[in-house]
This record gives sequence, C-alpha cells and structure tokens, in this order.
Amino acid sequence: MQTTSVAVILPVMVPLLLAAVIYAVERRSWRLRNSLSVMAALASFLLVVQHYRTIMADTTIVANFPQLLPPLGVSFRLDYLGFFVATVVSFVWLLVTIYSTAYMVKEHAKNRYYPFSVLTLAGAMGVILSGDLITFFLFFEVMSLSAYVLIIHEETAVAMRAGYRYLILTIIGGLSLLFSVIAVFQQAGRVSFTPGGLPLEITALTFLAFLGFLVGFGIKAGMVPLHIWLPEAHPVAPSPASALLSGLMLKTGAFGLIRVTYQIFGLEMMQIVMWRDQLQLLAAITIFLGSAVAITQDDIKRRLAYSSVGQMGYILLGVGLLTERALIGAIFHIFAHAFMKSSLFLAAGAIIYSTGKRRVSEWVGLGRKMPITMSVFTVAALSMVGVPPLVGFVSKWELALGALDAGSVAYVLLLLLSSLMNFIYYFPLIQNAFFGEGVAHAAQAKTRRDNLPLAMLAPMVALAAVILLIDLLPYNFALELAERATYSLFTTAR
Repeated sequence: MQTTSVAVILPVMVPLLLAAVIYAVERRSWRLRNSLSVMAALASFLLVVQHYRTIMADTTIVANFPQLLPPLGVSFRLDYLGFFVATVVSFVWLLVTIYSTAYMVKEHAKNRYYPFSVLTLAGAMGVILSGDLITFFLFFEVMSLSAYVLIIHEETAVAMRAGYRYLILTIIGGLSLLFSVIAVFQQAGRVSFTPGGLPLEITALTFLAFLGFLVGFGIKAGMVPLHIWLPEAHPVAPSPASALLSGLMLKTGAFGLIRVTYQIFGLEMMQIVMWRDQLQLLAAITIFLGSAVAITQDDIKRRLAYSSVGQMGYILLGVGLLTERALIGAIFHIFAHAFMKSSLFLAAGAIIYSTGKRRVSEWVGLGRKMPITMSVFTVAALSMVGVPPLVGFVSKWELALGALDAGSVAYVLLLLLSSLMNFIYYFPLIQNAFFGEGVAHAAQAKTRRDNLPLAMLAPMVALAAVILLIDLLPYNFALELAERATYSLFTTAR
C-alpha cells in the first residue's frame, strides 16, 4: 500500500534550513549555535519515527515534485528500508552532535564545523529518503561535499592532503553515478526506485551502468580497492566527525547499492547475469584486507578506519549473496556497525581529548584511569568480534546462514577468520588497558577518573547500552525492521 504525504521531506528540509540558520547566528551566540545543531538532529529523528505506525502497517509514504528538475522531477520515499536506515542515522547523529558540543570546545573553527555537520546530515537524510536516482544523486553530492569540510577541519598539511584525496575520489564517484543514472534513463525511460526493478535489457550499457554504481557506491562504502581515502581521512578529522563519517556516511554507499540491486536492476536480472560473483569477490577481499591491515596499525584512528573497511565488506557480502538471510544480516549490520563504530570513535576521541594518546601502544593502564570510556570501548570492540549476546553477533549469524543458503561455505569460514582477526587487533588493546603493567602507576595518578564532560560521557554510554541490551530485550525492533525490509524487497522482486 502507498500513501502520499509531504511530511516525508521534513527530516531532510529541517536540518537543511537549520544549517543556514546556524551559519547566520553562530557568531552571536555559541550556545544558540550548539543548541540548534542538536535540535536539527533531534528534529530529523523525531520527524522520521513519527511514521512508525504507518510504516509498520506496510504502507510506503511518497512525495513527488514533478515541477522540479523537469522532465524527471524530484521524489521522496519512506519504506521499511528507508525508515530503518533513517532512524539509525538520525539517532546516532543526535548522540554524536551532543558529544561534539563538549569535544569541539578545544578545537578551532567551531563556527565552520557545526553548519557543515548539519548540512551533511541533511544530505545523508536526503539520500536515504530519495524516491529516484536523480534525487539520490543530488543529495549524495550535497553530503559528500559537506563531509569534505569536516575532513579538512584541522587544516594541517596532512588533513589537506587527505581531503584532496577524498575530493578526487568523490568527483570520480559522482561522475560514475551520473553516467549510470543516464544509462538507466536511456534504457528504462525513468529512474524511480521500483519494487522488483525497472524493465532493463541485459546489454553492455546495462553492465556499464552496474559498474558505475559499483564504483560510485563502492568509493563511499570504502570497498577495496576504492577505500584509499578512508584510512587517511578518519585520523585527521575531529573524532566526532570520524564517528559520523565511519559510523554513518559509509552506510549511504551500502544503502545505495541495496536500492539499485533490488529496485533498479532487480533480483532476477542479478541472478541471471551473475554480477553477484564480482560483488562477492570484492566483498571478500574488502573483509580480509581491511581486517589484516588494521592489525598492523598503531594509531588508534587508523586502526578503526581499516576496521571499518573490513566491516563494510560484511554488508557488501550480504548484498552480493542474494539470499534473504544474507540481506537481513547486511541490513542489520548497518544498524550494528553504526552503533559499534560510533562508540569506538567517540571513546577513542575521549581518550585523545583527555590524555592526548593516539597510539595503541600508549594505552597501557587506561582502564583504571578512564574506566567508563574504556568499558564503552570494550563493549563495542567485543561486539565487533561477534561475541554473543552483543549486537555484532546477530548480523554475523544471519550473514553466515545466508552464505549457507547460497551454498558458500567458504564465506562462513571467511566470517570466522575475520572475527579472529578482529579479536587480534582489539583484545590486546583491552588487555593492556585493564591489566597492563602500567595499571598500578595509573591507579596512583592524581587525575580524576573519566575527567570528561557529561555531554561526552552520556552519548558514549547510551551507544554502548544499545550494543549490550538490544539482543536481550524481548522485542528486538531493529531485527524485525531488518527482516521486514528484506522480505519487502524479496517479495516485490519475485
């Protein structure tokens, strides 16, 4: 069932307008600037979740504006998949923004950070709520260019170099997406997201369109070998920006790939042409190399960045396997990774904020000095490994079952190997922090435990609580939404 309501555009338009307001008032009052930034994320979240009952009644909400950008128009769409991802992104963005109000006090150029952070949120929400490829492309570019400002925030030579690399790849990805949009329109005569896919013929142009989408979305998702911007950008960006980039923005690439796979090309075409084999191979390489390189990194933010590469490989694998349980795992991992990686980056940022220690080898004894922060880090890290009943276990379980459904035992072994590699680069860090030889010295330190503002501690604890408790609740709403989104995509694809 489908209904029309302009309210579906509000989670996009409110932060878009507030970004301009923040820019106008920020020099007059930093309190107002911070409050409006938090309000933008809160409003976006509330404007999405207000549609919960409608979405759960199996109703898709749409809004079409054919008078804009004729002859194609602009359209918005809120279905199970969009609702799930939009809720996750807006909620985590809210927590990270609250964290930012305290963390950014020590940073420069705060008046530039906040409006571009909110503008990036508007772009991300526009991507998620897009009803067609043109609208998707426009907001994808808004999000990508706004994120560039967050990456170069420090304005050091290293930051500018990382930003330049990101910008070049963003332009390549944007042009690839634009080519694919044109190719789809040439064949189908429209570019709307359609249940079951558009009526496309299997031609060389169709394959080139698929490659264009794979490049454009693969760059944003950090897929090997298109990931090279990611480990350079995350270490130089402020920690809350790293949480937004890694925990949330990467998901827009995976989200776009899900949309085009099931609602542009369609499940039947993907199974016939066997493009899934290329996607599975790239996903497997991404999982392995991301995890392997993370082991060698001593800078905590570079370690987390490479970890994100490997984790995004899980989502790409879930899409490429083309089975229901694999896609449930991929969609649920969007939720899981958003909370896990945001927790890790915020905890790492808190440690850098308090001690200035970025190198993993310097974290000996921090468990006694910053017990709350390190506990948050530990919960998120163990969830990344896949320890039950933490949230990361569920997505890996569903992915493994989906791989078996596809007859790919090798991918189950790869998931187990990846979990072992996650353990290798997380557990020694946790062990040294709580039981290292520097514990006695740290315990005697005169500094107070977790000497951090409440605005930094509360979001970290909230993220960790979700990671710890979501699978223990009688009703796992996140898993049900992932299942409903998957069943909807597969039902319409048949």
